[in-house]
Amino acid sequence: MSDTLPQATTITISTGTLRGTEADGIMRFLGVPFARPPFGDLRFSKPVPVEPWDGERDATAFGPTAPQDPYRGPIGELLSTVEIPGEDILTANVWAPSDGIGMGLPVMVWFHGGALEHGSPALAVYDGTSFAREGLVFVSLAYRVGSEGFSMLEDAPLNLGLEDAAAGLAWVHREIAAFGGDPDRITIAGQSAGGSVVAALLMRSESRAVVRGAIVQSGPLRAETPERAGRATRAIAQRLGVEPTRAAFTRLTPRDLLAARAEVSAGSTAISGAPGFALAVDPDSLPVSPDIGLGRIDTPLLIGSTADEYRLWFTPEELAKIGRFKVFAARLATRTPASVVAAYRRAYPGALPGEILGQIIGDRLVRAPAIRAAETRSARTYVYEFAWSSPVRDLRAAHAMDIGFVFRIGYTPDALAMAGPNPPAVLADRMHTDWARFVETQDAGWPVFDEKRVIRRYDTETTEVVLPRAEALDSLPL
Repeated sequence: MSDTLPQATTITISTGTLRGTEADGIMRFLGVPFARPPFGDLRFSKPVPVEPWDGERDATAFGPTAPQDPYRGPIGELLSTVEIPGEDILTANVWAPSDGIGMGLPVMVWFHGGALEHGSPALAVYDGTSFAREGLVFVSLAYRVGSEGFSMLEDAPLNLGLEDAAAGLAWVHREIAAFGGDPDRITIAGQSAGGSVVAALLMRSESRAVVRGAIVQSGPLRAETPERAGRATRAIAQRLGVEPTRAAFTRLTPRDLLAARAEVSAGSTAISGAPGFALAVDPDSLPVSPDIGLGRIDTPLLIGSTADEYRLWFTPEELAKIGRFKVFAARLATRTPASVVAAYRRAYPGALPGEILGQIIGDRLVRAPAIRAAETRSARTYVYEFAWSSPVRDLRAAHAMDIGFVFRIGYTPDALAMAGPNPPAVLADRMHTDWARFVETQDAGWPVFDEKRVIRRYDTETTEVVLPRAEALDSLPL
């Protein structure tokens, strides 16, 4: 971290002048609105373009965060939440080289994760300084989450959080030249729910048209039917004694909806409990589910997962309590053939029953859809697996473990909580460099995924390997 005091700097975009900061050759413009606050008459509506302003607008601090509650339970000890009050939540944050104006630099646009109901670009681990130092213009975009962004209401547009992401991406394409970026060299990237948003944006022709490449880190690829995606909304409505309509939800405050969601999801686990928010297939906002549509487009893609996704969602104590009977019951409930469990036992000899079940859950949610999407693509596709094992809480290579490495940031609260104080710097350098290379060239630096099924495996030593545990993965039903 730098000891240099930041100096004021300004940039003018189409809606007015921004006052940001500059230090160590990097400009930062934070909390820049790309749409009007989605509250009042605009609540549960598609994003509306921001109005121009007079004078200089302060862009030295992150904007307000979307309404949300902190993570609860053990996950809350690992993943932090930022709460910044206010309604101007649809904002962009830009990091750019100070000497890059007019250079037409490649652009990386980041979408945060959080299961579509948590998260914010204001989290310290998403600081874009490291990418700006590589000669990129880095942008992070906020979007509505939870009930505000992904309610399925009878008389309101669907996938409003995705609509926000699309509006933010359009803003980047329109304005990024002022920051030194090339609007024709935009790569979108995201992790977890952010990866889902990235994949969903590629299904929209107007968004895909402004994207040169895409990175999906541990992002579930399946979009549900509106009926299935609306289960969380209906449960909240039932808890509050209202109909799942825009009129009824508008009369409730964001805090009312958050409180109801907390009550509905109390006691939920990764195996059973309240359904989460989900993207919905919709002719207007998401015409095809990404797990199907990624094979039909020619956008270069970098996609992958962690080796032990499930270990963020289950503590070691919870895994130890899962015996063979629970695995059998879960198999029946999810209509998973016995041959799948047998294949996973062969792939993980000596693993506890809970670990077998966890791997199946993680692979069905993240890894299998990613590999199957890659196998259907004729366009350039690079596949990776993050396999470094953290010493913290037996997390191993859990979901979200890779973020601090990609951003080359090991000192933030989330990075320290997950990876400990001494993660391997060589691994962070390798991942960060590969991501930056892909943004710049759409070449990740290892062989494209084809019938040989070669992937890059990130660990203390990074190597190219044939797809690990392929028999188990292939055993999962389509």
